[in-house]
Amino acid sequence: MTDRSGVSQRRRHPARWFPILLILLALGDLRTEVQLLSDQFTLTGLGYAIRHHQLAVVVLLGSPSLWRRFG
Repeated sequence: MTDRSGVSQRRRHPARWFPILLILLALGDLRTEVQLLSDQFTLTGLGYAIRHHQLAVVVLLGSPSLWRRFG
């Protein structure tokens, strides 16, 4: 279905499930690190989690922007 400008309705309303999927995948990637940090928090453990899971950390930090963009 298209409107007068030829832009489809689907393009104007992006998938609302996309941010949820990204956040769940990021949390799944960080699951072990979060468990270890909850057992015993150390700055070394936090640094390791951030260094070795950079994409997941960036997705979680950028999630408010994702909600605004796709929400």
